[in-house]
Amino acid sequence: MTALPKFEVTRRWFLASLGSAAVVSGFLPNSAYAAVPAVPPLHGGYSPTMWYTVHGDGKIVVHVPLAEMGQHVGTALARIVAEELEADWEHVEVVHVDPDPKWGYMITGGSWSVNQKFLLLSRAGAAGRTAFIEAGAMMLGAAPSECSARASRVVFGDKSVSYGDIVSAGAITRTFSEEELKGIKLKPPHERRLLNGAFAARDIPAKVNGQAVFGIDRSVEGMLFARPVMPPTRYGSKITSWSDARAKAVPGYIRTVEIEDPSDTCQGWLVVVAEDWPAASEAVELLDVQYQAGSSSQIGEDAIIAEGLRLVNQPDGGSLFYQSGDVSELASPDAFEAVYITHTALQMPLEPLNALVWHDGDLWRIHTSDQHPSASHPLVARALGVLPEKVAMESSYLGGGFGRRLFCEFIVPAALTAKAMGQPVKLVFSRTDDSKLCQPRSPTVQLIRSRTNGDGTLASYEYRGAAAWPTHAQNPAFLSDAVDKKGKIDAFAISGADHWYDAAVQSIRTMRNEVAHDVFLPGYLRSVSAGYTTWAVETYIDELAYKLGRDPAQYRRSLLTKQGRNSGEAPQSVGGAQRLRDVLDKVIAKSGWADRSQLADGEGMGIALGTGQERTMPTWSATVARVAVDRSTGKVSVKRLVSVVDAGVLVHPDGALAQVEGGMLWGLSLALHEGTEFENGLPRDLNFNSYTPVRMQDVPDVEIEFVANDHMPVGLGEPGVITVAPAIGNAIFHATGARLRELPIRPDAVLKALEV
Repeated sequence: MTALPKFEVTRRWFLASLGSAAVVSGFLPNSAYAAVPAVPPLHGGYSPTMWYTVHGDGKIVVHVPLAEMGQHVGTALARIVAEELEADWEHVEVVHVDPDPKWGYMITGGSWSVNQKFLLLSRAGAAGRTAFIEAGAMMLGAAPSECSARASRVVFGDKSVSYGDIVSAGAITRTFSEEELKGIKLKPPHERRLLNGAFAARDIPAKVNGQAVFGIDRSVEGMLFARPVMPPTRYGSKITSWSDARAKAVPGYIRTVEIEDPSDTCQGWLVVVAEDWPAASEAVELLDVQYQAGSSSQIGEDAIIAEGLRLVNQPDGGSLFYQSGDVSELASPDAFEAVYITHTALQMPLEPLNALVWHDGDLWRIHTSDQHPSASHPLVARALGVLPEKVAMESSYLGGGFGRRLFCEFIVPAALTAKAMGQPVKLVFSRTDDSKLCQPRSPTVQLIRSRTNGDGTLASYEYRGAAAWPTHAQNPAFLSDAVDKKGKIDAFAISGADHWYDAAVQSIRTMRNEVAHDVFLPGYLRSVSAGYTTWAVETYIDELAYKLGRDPAQYRRSLLTKQGRNSGEAPQSVGGAQRLRDVLDKVIAKSGWADRSQLADGEGMGIALGTGQERTMPTWSATVARVAVDRSTGKVSVKRLVSVVDAGVLVHPDGALAQVEGGMLWGLSLALHEGTEFENGLPRDLNFNSYTPVRMQDVPDVEIEFVANDHMPVGLGEPGVITVAPAIGNAIFHATGARLRELPIRPDAVLKALEV
């Protein structure tokens, strides 16, 4: 056989390989790649805090400890610093720092980034402004109170001095204690010049011209390539025999490593190593491997759903998430009850899972695309049998995360293969490998029952939800106590069920589905629990409105009276349910809700409200969907989506719009187009031929309006997702009278509901 030409799998090669085979060879990558950006030494300039450094040439380098995965987080965080620093935006650069304990706990997810860093970085910027004004005033012969800062300069009358000149002169040495930073005075909102303004993200040019370094782009000298051989189940599989006799005929094939994993991450794993990835991939297909499959090989989606149904029908089962009022009233036999189901959904990030590991002196070095290095770091150290300080991780851009890279267990087989080979190894998963090792959004079952008073107000409201708990599986230290102190709770499996509607009596319980945990490692998919709890809550409220003969929008409005805990609290949820009512009013007007009776036959409009992932950080949103339903085929076409969002201050408006747009399209995709089910311990749909996210021809008109205010900025990565599916389901009911209680909504389910 003729030897295959050696080349490296990178993002550019991967994207090119998706196109026509006739032109792929024109896109093979060069052997050199852009270097991974390093943090400049802090002593090279002035750093009032560790979060940024101002250099003598005026350059301001902001250190960002969060992962960039398309959301332009570096630009957003740098903008917060620059606003309070009174920096010239053209002087600001962004550096994504490598993981290090000094940066604190490193995780990018939950729509937390801007919200959790806003005050920290605002104070850091304000500290720098204070220090520069003090030092600049001395150089200008003035009192600090007579000076101001603007565009990286300290100004006194018609005289000024630049930040760069102040640093070069060595005139600035001020440091700040933690207490001083907490007490520092920030600018009033009316003096902001950068936030809420239009500007381009700093990372766009590098992504366009190919300089940006993604996980799959990195290479080191002597690197080998590898692809895993996936076992028939995630848990419990054992290799009974294997042979690489046929694989040895593949040019470039080196050997197959049987993984012995102290962390128990890899159960029944082999990894094929070769001189390049195509050779490794071909050799995987030629291995002869016999397994004793784990017990989950007999489990499918039906068993997981059946267990969920069993759990939610236990009134006092699971753990108590929230309770108020006299819960004895919940047992009333005249309550209206409904059950909602969602099926398995995968993250499917475009950049395949990959990790490069090599031994460098006394350090193990890791390069990968990672949303949560603070979790990956100790896991890899445990697998390698070394102290955590002997493992160093590099940062890179992510070619999609969506929650799949919040627990990067795929680094473990790469590390153990590199250890076995004694050489650097880049492990790259195929799409089907990735899907088999999935961390899906769990199938869920949710039961809601309530009683209403004569005026339609909620006399009692009860929610019970069963799902796999991602935090229990991945980060058990982050579980919280149940409100009755009986057991633990994974808030990421239940948030969103604690809505902002008024109810005199409430009980919200969450159940962990152990059958699901036996089959897969549950993960966090964009929007996390709110992606399914809001589907249930907003579909239920819609059903209740129709049952009472009320307009669904006006009925929701009547339940948002800002009473008790629904009044909100500072700083994140100031205004409470009133702000949710405000976005509802705006979307009613913007969408033409009042004219929905004039729609053509088979068309309908539906509405849904959402408040982001958590009550402690709500992003208020209201969405109206207009759909057309083909009664003969059950096909649902979404014609228009209109959403109004109140996210407080928009640090990066262009990024905010992109986040909500992308989220809404993902919500549409999860509602109608994508999803899978487990069969024999693995997802049924492993690639994009049968796992079918929304296509371009199915994208409707999307209209988004942001509410302008000066409230605390909250999250935007996930809220766009959550209201779309219930709005579509409610629109289908308005169009046809067919009520759908299961996601995704397939044409055959619509036809079945039409029969009812």
